[in-house]
Amino acid sequence: MDGIITGEGVVLDARPTSAATRLLAALLDLLLLAVVGFVLLIALGAVAGGVSEELGRIAAIVLVATITVVIPTTVDTLTRGRSLGKLATGIRIVRDDGGPLVFRQALIRALVGFVELWLTLGTVALITSIVHPQGKRVGDILAGTYAVRVRGAAKVRVPLVMPPHLAGWAHSADLARLPDGLALSVRQFLGRTASLHPASRVQLGSQLTAEVQRYVNPLPPLGTHPEAFLAAVLAERRDRELTARLRADQRDAVESSQLHRLPHGVPDPAQ
Repeated sequence: MDGIITGEGVVLDARPTSAATRLLAALLDLLLLAVVGFVLLIALGAVAGGVSEELGRIAAIVLVATITVVIPTTVDTLTRGRSLGKLATGIRIVRDDGGPLVFRQALIRALVGFVELWLTLGTVALITSIVHPQGKRVGDILAGTYAVRVRGAAKVRVPLVMPPHLAGWAHSADLARLPDGLALSVRQFLGRTASLHPASRVQLGSQLTAEVQRYVNPLPPLGTHPEAFLAAVLAERRDRELTARLRADQRDAVESSQLHRLPHGVPDPAQ
């Protein structure tokens, strides 16, 4: 199953990119680097026309390092793994845990890429991407990164439904505000129950239930299934927040109309 396993054991949708898509993104980036290198080469030739041969060699080394290491590292760091080629093909380089790319990882990818992309004309990177289950090249393996698809049809989220047999209990229960991280973990778990291993499903459901029960009083009826309890808590929490939002909007509308009225009981002019 494609995805990233978080610390709560929830699978996040992060499908690895195919080798063909990565090859297309690399070709686009290579084309852009070729244009930049050509411009820099012309500028270097105009400036260093009368310099010595030794300085010319140093300038050539600096130019190669800039094209192959400095520019890719800078672009990946500033864009969080979305160079122009990756942006055009709808992919992003992320860490193995799904987090954004940082400078250290971008530098490792660029340094290794000098060998597997430039010196071998991309042969090593292409073979590794085809063989690796997540489409990683050698630089990704050493840096702890891989490419994921960030563009495409959005998956329909499973709606939260209040279990009918728990509706009465949930309406009268005292539900404290859940921490955002815990609420998100529960919501992701309920949306992924069908794709989880049965043993992991039971373990995670029981663990999340024990954490959520600390914010609920009284507890649900004895024998309530953990998933039904979690669904009831989130559904009731959603309904209460929606009701509070509607009341706040109505109160704001009333206060706004009062502020626009004339003071001291002077009637509003006829429209």
